[in-house]
Amino acid sequence: MLPDLTVTLDSPEATAAFARRLAPALRLGDVLMLSGEIGAGKSHFARAVISARLAALGLAEDIPSPTYTLVQTYDAGDLPIWHSDLYRLSDPEEALELGLWDAFDSALCLVEWPERLGDLAPETAARLQFSPGAHPDQRRLRITAPGSAMRDALSAAASTVPELAP
Repeated sequence: MLPDLTVTLDSPEATAAFARRLAPALRLGDVLMLSGEIGAGKSHFARAVISARLAALGLAEDIPSPTYTLVQTYDAGDLPIWHSDLYRLSDPEEALELGLWDAFDSALCLVEWPERLGDLAPETAARLQFSPGAHPDQRRLRITAPGSAMRDALSAAASTVPELAP
């Protein structure tokens, strides 16, 4: 297992910039598990990834939170995107009913509240843990990426955003 990366995001704008830089590197079958308390920046990050992928195709779309629908899907050309919020699930089996397991192989998946998946979370998923920083707008992001390609993409995204560079 590769060591974790830690990134400090000083503002919502820095979170969005990081997500926009990462978006082009994400591929079919990539799964990002987004963890953190309510208001930690998970949805903001996911919306920025989705917006960036759609904008690259000249598309703009409203990107609502999937809190009540559980899953929102987007057609980004040859890359279907699934954005799911599992907060309301009471059992990991409910994720199977949503078709999420199949989407892990056939789409880019952004999963909020992944702990609701229990043992069903894919081992290849990158885990992004959002936590509070030193001031109200700041977030600390701990990234665990089991594969070197995903880790490289995450490191490159962090290093190309000026306010995130070491």
